[in-house]
Amino acid sequence: MTDLATRTEPALRRAAPALLGYAAVRALGLIALAVWSAARGKSAYTLLTARWDALWYTRVAELGYGYEVRLPGGDVHSNLAFFPLLPWLERLLAALTPLSYADAGFAVSLLASLAAAWGVFAVTDHVYGRRAGVCAVLLWAVLPVGIVQSMAYSESLFTALAAWSLYAVLTGRWVTAGALASLAGLTRPVGIAVVAAVWAAGIAAFVRNRADAAGETSVLSLRRALGLALAPVGTAVYVLWVGHRTGKGPFGYLDVQAGWRNGFDGGYAFARFVADKFTSFPSALAGAGLIVGVGLVVWLYVSCVRQGQPLPLLVYAGVVTALALCASSYFGSKPRLLMPGFPLLLPLALALARLRTRRSAVIVASIAGASALYGAFWLNGSGPP
Repeated sequence: MTDLATRTEPALRRAAPALLGYAAVRALGLIALAVWSAARGKSAYTLLTARWDALWYTRVAELGYGYEVRLPGGDVHSNLAFFPLLPWLERLLAALTPLSYADAGFAVSLLASLAAAWGVFAVTDHVYGRRAGVCAVLLWAVLPVGIVQSMAYSESLFTALAAWSLYAVLTGRWVTAGALASLAGLTRPVGIAVVAAVWAAGIAAFVRNRADAAGETSVLSLRRALGLALAPVGTAVYVLWVGHRTGKGPFGYLDVQAGWRNGFDGGYAFARFVADKFTSFPSALAGAGLIVGVGLVVWLYVSCVRQGQPLPLLVYAGVVTALALCASSYFGSKPRLLMPGFPLLLPLALALARLRTRRSAVIVASIAGASALYGAFWLNGSGPP
């Protein structure tokens, strides 16, 4: 324990500016939400903990799996669509404290968001230095849908596990990387992006060391093999369990998602959704905005490649982006599905880091204010389904 504290304390001190900045941005977002919600006669806390997916996670924590809603059109919304790690943590925290399941979900999200911010910093600091790391964390905090990081959703928890798994890969801690990837796979379906990143890095290391005449030690090789074996366990176990429970075999989880009208169609449904926007002038503006948004995401990924980001970051960001843009899920949820893809922000973080401190602070503060207002407006309106 003493050795762990000795290693953690310097790392925490190094990350402190990023974490303090992150906490300030999130506090601003919560204050804006509280004021906006009060003006509309709504409860900000209810919006954060007891609506949309947060309710489904709470039901899993309280009642377990098996709950479903049958809609008039024949669709079946089953809680088997929601991966178990967040509700497990909600149940554990509620059992150990006086917190309700909803309160526990909020607490887990707040703690996980700080862990995620630290992970984003650790990855960026390792690759590009401390200043870029601080900028990356602040940019992740001021995303337009950043308020989701404070909701009883699984995005913060997943991003924390993904970021630290990637950091473990970058620093050669293969078993840790695989274990965290496995936990990420128990958190969200996009956990396969973390698995892909770990496997890509592991295979590349194997090929590189085979070409190196010096080779590598058998212990390191064994640790890497164990990490690669661990990485897909979380996703595989849950998906196979759902298939067994539904009686539909290995692809049972896909049937569950189909009940929610979720699937992977290569982006066809999203493209048709955008095209339909151009049937009238007001909606055509929204369609143009969507095209610009998708173009920005693609440009950021191309910039990541040109920037020469490490392979695991490129693979992770690529899979997250592909799953978000090419899924047939509700189109309003795509921005939050992209939120875990923090490596996409690194080109912007580097550009921001090159500016004078005062100028970068003004830019971040301005975006933070706009993000706080948008988050308050969004949650009091359509919100994240």
